[in-house]
Amino acid sequence: MRERVRVRAVLTSAAMVVVAVVGLTGCAAGSASGEPSRAASSYANLPTSGIPDYQLGGGYTPPAGVTIVERDSTDRPAAGKYSICYVNGFQTQPGDADTWLDDHPSAVLRDDDGKPVSDPGWPDEMLLDTSSAAARSTITSVLTKTIATCADRGFDAVEFDNLDSWTRSHGALTRAGNLALARALVDVGHEHGLAVGQKNTPQLGASGRKSTGFDFVVAEECVQYQECASYTKAYGRHVIDIEYSDTTERSWASVCADDDRPAMTILRDRDLVTPSHADYVFEHC
Repeated sequence: MRERVRVRAVLTSAAMVVVAVVGLTGCAAGSASGEPSRAASSYANLPTSGIPDYQLGGGYTPPAGVTIVERDSTDRPAAGKYSICYVNGFQTQPGDADTWLDDHPSAVLRDDDGKPVSDPGWPDEMLLDTSSAAARSTITSVLTKTIATCADRGFDAVEFDNLDSWTRSHGALTRAGNLALARALVDVGHEHGLAVGQKNTPQLGASGRKSTGFDFVVAEECVQYQECASYTKAYGRHVIDIEYSDTTERSWASVCADDDRPAMTILRDRDLVTPSHADYVFEHC
């Protein structure tokens, strides 16, 4: 996560919405050469156009024309839409903190005093420890159950949030450790027939795709922060971008007219509220 305001709704037992990307299907086994497994058929069919909706603040009937919907792993996919399942892959969900501490204490990053390290922007989320193979194995085992649930419920793809957790770990975590966990999670997603998306982290450039096997990317505010090229150079048109109405400094028409923006770009309100709320915003190019 960059040092900036970022949206991620607090996910509860109530269903949240995941970005569904039209047309991600298939799976692939890991290659004998040791390269990251690739969902070859699903990658070939990834959508390069369509209208996404990002509903993590609460699920609702997608607006007319929407073809891609993202919802939380606790929710069900939107009927008739290409569906992406949201999983917090590198930090704990607020409601899951006690479970991690009680059942998987070695997988939670600790400071020198043995206290869990929290995301400064989301203090109710603890960073998972990607620094050792043993901890990464535990995290992968726990999240495999969530990934399997996404597949069983009919999602087409999964994206793992907080890939950039090493940047707020005060040096305790490394990029290499996070990418090693990402590679393991991508393999599990592909084994369950899901395409797998990178979340944010433009500083990876093309290495995110090359070293992990990610199939697409879900970016937040890449137009606002002039980061879109970092994603499109690696993933071409397989990029979904969500801009937020409280920080967009241009007219929406000018954003849509920008040749550098991803084809699948939408505008949402910061809290991702449902249409019944006065602050609801949804626009698309």
